[in-house]
Amino acid sequence: MSGFHIKRFNVKKAVITTVLLLIGYGALLFTMLQIESQSPNSEMKNIKDAIWYLAETLTTVGYGDIIPVTSWGRVIGLIFLASSLGVYGFIIGQIASFMSTIQENKMLGFNGTDFKNHVVIIGWNDFCQSVISHLLGAKKQVAIITKDRSNIDIIREYYTQDQVYALYSDYNNFELIEKSNIRQSSIVFVNLNDDTEKLVYVINLRKHFENLQYVVTLDNGNLKNTFQSAGVTYTISKNEISSKLLASYIYEPDVAVFSEELIAYAHEDHEYDMKQVLVKPDNPYAGMFYDKAFYDLKKTCNVVLIGLVKMVNGQRQLMKNPEGSVKIEQGDYLVMMMDGKGESKLQKFFHIAEGL
Repeated sequence: MSGFHIKRFNVKKAVITTVLLLIGYGALLFTMLQIESQSPNSEMKNIKDAIWYLAETLTTVGYGDIIPVTSWGRVIGLIFLASSLGVYGFIIGQIASFMSTIQENKMLGFNGTDFKNHVVIIGWNDFCQSVISHLLGAKKQVAIITKDRSNIDIIREYYTQDQVYALYSDYNNFELIEKSNIRQSSIVFVNLNDDTEKLVYVINLRKHFENLQYVVTLDNGNLKNTFQSAGVTYTISKNEISSKLLASYIYEPDVAVFSEELIAYAHEDHEYDMKQVLVKPDNPYAGMFYDKAFYDLKKTCNVVLIGLVKMVNGQRQLMKNPEGSVKIEQGDYLVMMMDGKGESKLQKFFHIAEGL
């Protein structure tokens, strides 16, 4: 657990060392002044002369305007000269330690992030990396929390800091997890090793961050209801999705190819994607009937409207290609299918990006 603590510059040690140096130099300087001031040939008559000589010696300038003339004065001067290297080493070492602490804390995420409406992913692996590629394609910022120090170097190699924030933390150090600005995130993806570990962790996490949305992937699809009862917003069974896609490839391969493309981000203009876009107050379709919006979107943007999401009693209700007189209202989400060109036209038209 101690390995996850924020590294701090040892100010106390630096201050104590500095004070001891000042006391030591002060004592030697006072002794030298007492000895030198008694010699009629000495140019060191007062404390100002002594301090000036010390400054010349420690900075290795050596103007020679003030020099010790007594034997013991020269011995003390030799001590000043020899110790100047140690003083420089101490100063340089403290500066290097301070800069190293700042750099290390920043790289490990201890300085925090100002990301908002981002995705927080707890746990890093190859699957997580694949998910992030699609999130970044959809222009979503991501915060990754990992307890493996080596993962930080991998993450920093793959992604820029304006795309992905990485935090090195124990998963149960909820105070440190706050650095990911988790309370301002749009959703938290719990990406741990097995279903039992995920369930226990979600329960503990919700005690600290209750009013957030959570998503998990399950190896055992039978646990969906258990996770939903524990407060998980979305549960995805890997085996269920892969088995459906495999069966689709067997008996309707063209549909399977199209389906796989639709659930991913369209990187090229010719690729298709399904997106959901919030209807804001200035949206031209706010107040319009669904069927009219359907034809208008196809005509103006080559976008196919396939569904509408409304909030009913605090719950999201997905209406798949609804029939009858359904009116689009502010706060609804339009679910659409489009290619890359259609997306560009839609963004100019709606002035808003996809997603929640």
